[in-house]
Amino acid sequence: MNAGKQWYKTFSLQELRKGLGVTGRQLFRKKTTIMYPEEKTPKSPRFRGLHALRRYANGEERCIACKLCEAVCPALAITIDSEEREDGSRRTTRYDIDLFKCVYCGFCEEACPVDAIVMTDIHEFHMEENHECIIDKQRLLEIGDKHEQEIAAARKQDSTYR
Repeated sequence: MNAGKQWYKTFSLQELRKGLGVTGRQLFRKKTTIMYPEEKTPKSPRFRGLHALRRYANGEERCIACKLCEAVCPALAITIDSEEREDGSRRTTRYDIDLFKCVYCGFCEEACPVDAIVMTDIHEFHMEENHECIIDKQRLLEIGDKHEQEIAAARKQDSTYR
């Protein structure tokens, strides 16, 4: 009996008819195509895009050079050098992120005790030269300064889940 059923399925083209039925049903439905450059899909406040370093309201950088983000990074994409200042606090002299190595996991953001390193919702970035794949401290601070309002709004919206 199994051989008879298998023979019937093979020559009746049952799978082909099922596939054409799915295609036929979808043919007359409303299309959901998004024209990407003009239209954007909504992103979650937890979206992990390009990194940024934040500052306090008085303009001082938040990073205290604890190096937790460097330690927790699974791809070893973060490099930090620090020195002690006259007032006894530590600050970074070098904060580099290699975007080719980074897996955008968000561990650095979660490990930071002062909310200094954050992942923005910027996903439209590119590099034309090899040396552009490493973002240094100055560039990270520029990104943070430029997008501080969006970062703060996303953090506020996501605060109930943290």
